[in-house]
Amino acid sequence: MKKILVLPLLFLAGILQAQVLEGAWKMTHQDGKEMSDKEFIKIYQDGYFAFGAKELGSNKFVGAGGGEFTLEGNIYQESLDFFTMSPEKVGSTTTYNLDRTGDKIVISAEIDGKTLVEIWEKVGDRKDDLTRNWVFTGRKADGEISRYTPGARRTVKILSGGRFQWIAFNSETKEFMGTGGGTYTAENGKYTENITFFSRDDSRVGASLSFDYEVKEGEWHHSGLSSTGNPIYEVWSKYADAYKPKD
Repeated sequence: MKKILVLPLLFLAGILQAQVLEGAWKMTHQDGKEMSDKEFIKIYQDGYFAFGAKELGSNKFVGAGGGEFTLEGNIYQESLDFFTMSPEKVGSTTTYNLDRTGDKIVISAEIDGKTLVEIWEKVGDRKDDLTRNWVFTGRKADGEISRYTPGARRTVKILSGGRFQWIAFNSETKEFMGTGGGTYTAENGKYTENITFFSRDDSRVGASLSFDYEVKEGEWHHSGLSSTGNPIYEVWSKYADAYKPKD
């Protein structure tokens, strides 16, 4: 009986460890150098991560990446669903060492013959009723909701620690369509985004958008005006429930 219980307990321990990372993080150092000219923000939630990066001052988009992650002990793994810096790495899994010191983590690995060391500092751990990893599954038009089944081509929106990031990509073709993110609030049915980076138009940085929202039967119903001023009504579902990868 003890042997039968070992695997479930190890699996649960891995989940609990991964939850320690949930929230928003900012890279402070890379390979011993202070990150002073760029801003990298990374969000962890529900076994998924996403990061977006921009140049400080100009707000020029630098890149984005993300996918599933696991943490067992100090062994940390990332499996990439999208990665603008090196799209050929989409679909690959990289193993790192991860050490925690207070509100900071140190991630290190040997990659392509070089040592990578990153220090990330936690910048948010707030939770609300939208804290989750979501995937787009529906849109209302003319009073009717059209449903979509997310596959290789999907749009993900991850919210945790008071930060959000949406990403549109195709993990099969490794195509990247766009991303944006920043800070948000979700209170009393009103959801407000404050954009801090946007891959398609960096002039949108600094803008705030407000929407009405409601969580109905576990789905996020989101309505208002888009960044272009057009009315929208979107339905977002829990990523773990709605996205089923091919075997």
